[in-house]
Amino acid sequence: MTRYTRPAPAKGPALVGFQKHDHDACVDGALSAAEALCAERGLRLTPVRRKVLELLLQEHRALGAYAILDMLREAGFGSQPPVAYRALEFLAEHGFVHRIERLNAYVACVHPEKAHSPAFMVCRLCEAVAETHSTPARGALGAAARAAGFQIERTVIEAEGVCPACADQAAS
Repeated sequence: MTRYTRPAPAKGPALVGFQKHDHDACVDGALSAAEALCAERGLRLTPVRRKVLELLLQEHRALGAYAILDMLREAGFGSQPPVAYRALEFLAEHGFVHRIERLNAYVACVHPEKAHSPAFMVCRLCEAVAETHSTPARGALGAAARAAGFQIERTVIEAEGVCPACADQAAS
């Protein structure tokens, strides 16, 4: 199946998302990478955690905890909210997923192998999410923080707009 999202990493600030690719290979590759990272870091990727990550990778859009819980139930996993929340908490804590504040939802991380400050572009029509790199400490926010003696530890940058697929459909 071909979908829009994750290109191979490029030099410089690469935009990740909204691009056609081999979706099955994308999901399989990301799951294999997550398993390898967990083994390397001494983390346990339980069946529920793996399934939650797989669901987010398959969708390539942000999903709320209750949507994930419904999908877990359909897949034969527990149906109590803590099941989804614990898995999401683990995946977020270890950099495998990000929380999209505007949607109160989660999206799979494109670069879980390294610490980074992502920025997100969220399509207001289909809720597809693209992740790109952000350097808030180097920009105007970083300058303002330095001037105030503030140390930035975490930023959440989200832009709302229309993805290429929805823009193409809207133009038709």
